[in-house]
Amino acid sequence: MNPPIPLRRRVRTSAVTLKDVAERAGVAPITVSRAINSPDSVSPSLRALIDVAVAELGYVPNRFAGALASAESRIIPVIVPSLSNAVFIEVIEGIQAILEAEGYQLLLGNTQYDLERETALVSTLLGWSPAGIIVAGLRHAERTRALLRGCGRPVVEIMELGTRPIDMNVGLSHSRAGTMMGEHLIARGYRRIGFVGGWLDGDYRAMQRFRGLDRALAAAGLERRPPFTFAGGSSPEIGGDQLLAVMAQAPELDALFFANDDLAVGALLRAAHAGIAVPGRIAIAGFNGLGISALTRPSLTTIVSPRCLIGETAARKLLARVAGTSSGPDRVDVGCHLAIREST
Repeated sequence: MNPPIPLRRRVRTSAVTLKDVAERAGVAPITVSRAINSPDSVSPSLRALIDVAVAELGYVPNRFAGALASAESRIIPVIVPSLSNAVFIEVIEGIQAILEAEGYQLLLGNTQYDLERETALVSTLLGWSPAGIIVAGLRHAERTRALLRGCGRPVVEIMELGTRPIDMNVGLSHSRAGTMMGEHLIARGYRRIGFVGGWLDGDYRAMQRFRGLDRALAAAGLERRPPFTFAGGSSPEIGGDQLLAVMAQAPELDALFFANDDLAVGALLRAAHAGIAVPGRIAIAGFNGLGISALTRPSLTTIVSPRCLIGETAARKLLARVAGTSSGPDRVDVGCHLAIREST
């Protein structure tokens, strides 16, 4: 595990206010209030002017009106791209264990790998004046970035590691994980290696793993090929289907690195059913280190990511910031490790 790398950046210490929007738009605060709460009471030209100011500043209306506006929120929104993937469930469980022990409640949002949906969720959830927010990933629409930078609350981006987080960042290098797997397969003598994953435009962390594999192949002077992709999510059934499809398309391959363990486990099961020897005919590897990966026959070689640790670390850092105490480095690399098993 690499040591944490401290960053000095901080989000602003106070949220953008209605007065800030009014000053940017050059109108009175009451006009901004009317435009937000009763749009029909304001002319279209003024609404357009105010909308621009709202977007530029990342202003979020406070839904705790009146007396509730000053109440301390014990809500922490957590936004993830999928609830069907066991990986994110384990991260959420890690977050929840820490938050609930300190009297905070988790509020969950699912983007379904849609950046526009993420923007809408962030805008809505920040409107409930949360104590902070945890968001999966570092890739966001500009509107989302503006909202998170301007919210005046602790923000933790999780699952991957970057150099310029909005506030705090807890994750691992997916590119390094891909290179790690590529170097392992090459060391085992495999020379025609492919990568299989779906939704790679949306699931860009899987694309980072492919690029890490591609770098390992390039460094070894081996043939490089685009990833084998498909439309849809990840499941063992899809993994099994993809194994047969890829082998029919590229029968020369001797190893396949699947984007995640769901797909890889399905590939192993389908191989056994179809009489395809693993690793004799083709090696199969995955990513995540799900519990089932050690129970298949042959057992699955995979990259193990510390999912609960990511959630626990993110929650602890956020709560420390809320309490005004030191949360340590802004950027934490939780690392990952290679579990070498029978499938390679």
